[in-house]
Amino acid sequence: MSRLKSISVTAAIVLLSVMFYYFGAAHLWDMGVSDWLNQRESVTNKKIYIIGIDDKTLEQYGAVNTWSRDIPARLVELLNADETAKPVVIGFDVIYSESSGGEDDKRFADTCKEAGNVVVARSFSFKEMPETDENGKVTYNPYHVNYVIEPYESLKESAVNGYANTTVDADGYVRQAMAYIDYEGERVYSLSSQLYKIYQESQGKEAVFPDTYGRNNRYYFTYSGKPGSYNVISMADVLDGTVDGKIFQDAIVLVGAYAVGMQDSYTPAISHNSQMYGVEIHANIIEALLEGNTQTPFSPWIYALAAGILSGAFFMITRKVKILPAGISLILFIILDVVFARVMYVKGSIVPVILLPAVLALIFLAQVIQGYLAEIRRRRRVVDVFKQYVAPQVVDKISKDKDFELVLGGENRHVAVLFVDIRGFTVMSESMPPEDVVEILNEYLSLTTKSIFDNGGTLDKFVGDATMAVFNAPFALEDYIFRAVCTAWDMRAGANALSEKFEKRYNKSVAFGIGVNCGNAVVGNIGCEFRMDYTAIGDTVNTAARLESNARPGQILISEQVYEAVKDRVSVTPIGEIPLKGKSQVVFVYQLDEVKR
Repeated sequence: MSRLKSISVTAAIVLLSVMFYYFGAAHLWDMGVSDWLNQRESVTNKKIYIIGIDDKTLEQYGAVNTWSRDIPARLVELLNADETAKPVVIGFDVIYSESSGGEDDKRFADTCKEAGNVVVARSFSFKEMPETDENGKVTYNPYHVNYVIEPYESLKESAVNGYANTTVDADGYVRQAMAYIDYEGERVYSLSSQLYKIYQESQGKEAVFPDTYGRNNRYYFTYSGKPGSYNVISMADVLDGTVDGKIFQDAIVLVGAYAVGMQDSYTPAISHNSQMYGVEIHANIIEALLEGNTQTPFSPWIYALAAGILSGAFFMITRKVKILPAGISLILFIILDVVFARVMYVKGSIVPVILLPAVLALIFLAQVIQGYLAEIRRRRRVVDVFKQYVAPQVVDKISKDKDFELVLGGENRHVAVLFVDIRGFTVMSESMPPEDVVEILNEYLSLTTKSIFDNGGTLDKFVGDATMAVFNAPFALEDYIFRAVCTAWDMRAGANALSEKFEKRYNKSVAFGIGVNCGNAVVGNIGCEFRMDYTAIGDTVNTAARLESNARPGQILISEQVYEAVKDRVSVTPIGEIPLKGKSQVVFVYQLDEVKR
């Protein structure tokens, strides 16, 4: 069930990411990365020239809107003066829409008609409008032609027309072009498309247009160069004969604005920090068509399926390995994604560059968080269970203290040690059902444990029906010897209540024998690398155990060292010197009669 849930979450991440990519701002972010990855400067076509209406031309002839049509007519005549050395095609990225009705207009139109190799610009104005299809469904077309700015009538009829609209993406960069528009039952080609067609036909080749998408037949194109990469010649130099028109032989010639004041510049995808004039963008589009460097978006549904499969594979890999191998896998997947995006771009398809890495990063992050939370839960469960067997102070120290190391070894420390045991437990267990024995033992152990913890002691271990506690370890404990004595007193008081309870229920009485001693002991982790026990060892511990074994039912025996430490707060009965098993010297012992808190 957990795996199914994780797979469902992965699928949801992929689906939402694809939707966000294709229908949100992420698409533009991705295209910016694609520009950086794929747009490379490589101008190869030496047969594309730009005749720029630059500052020199404007200075010599004045503002374009004041020009006589005689000026462009002279330019066409100069370029076509030698029939054997003329351009294949001349494209004007200037819209000559106004007609003065004078001879200059007629001359320009006649010159273009006679030349037969001139393409002039028109412009479409688009407006989002509702449209009804053949099924009666209403949709909104963002590229509905609102109106057209066309060359004046005689020029329109004398030269080939092509619209010069520049397609700017929502992020302000130019990376797309329109091949053609179906307008009023006629297929109208763009200025770049017309120039490309004419050039290909002059070479005896077919003009093959790239695959397009969308209502306005768009496609992406690869720039051949950054601003200034093409041969740009001042129009003034051509008109005054400084530049021989023969250099344009068999070339594509573009005439257009090449001055800041003419406000015909855009930000190209190949250079996000600079401006490129519209006429140079047309040059890049034409070269992209000639070289086949055009692209269309890859199918989002096929990509979503592929991304889902890869994301699922990545999920299955990362859920079984640690963070470092998972991170390496993420890096490898990202590298493969970038290589794949580059290969597909060269082959004519644009696939997302950052979408899959973003999804994989989210999955990786989710796995890390999930693993972290799972480790916290696991650690909490272990700690909770561990606290049932080991002193909570030790567990808390291990789980919280970064400087604490669970290693073999210990320290010599002055401690108080308490042992408590049920008297007659073995005989009692032989005469009772096991379930009743377990109940009695559990209630007894609960009492001894609670008494130890209430007084700040450390539960060292259970040994059958015996309990061992240490005070002043693993941490320093104020007044720890008196706390050990108070613990023994609390245990005896609780034992009286338990005895009454079990007397009524089982007709059995319960009594404790308790021994308390203090002194130096080795405290720490005792055992081996794979099995340790936090405990105290030494003569102090052995003496406490021997005191407990000598105590009668209900009796608390304390050593002389304990008595000297707490004598002002207790009442005792001296027992005297008694021999203890395993000790060569006798020990003076006291019976604890009362604790004054």
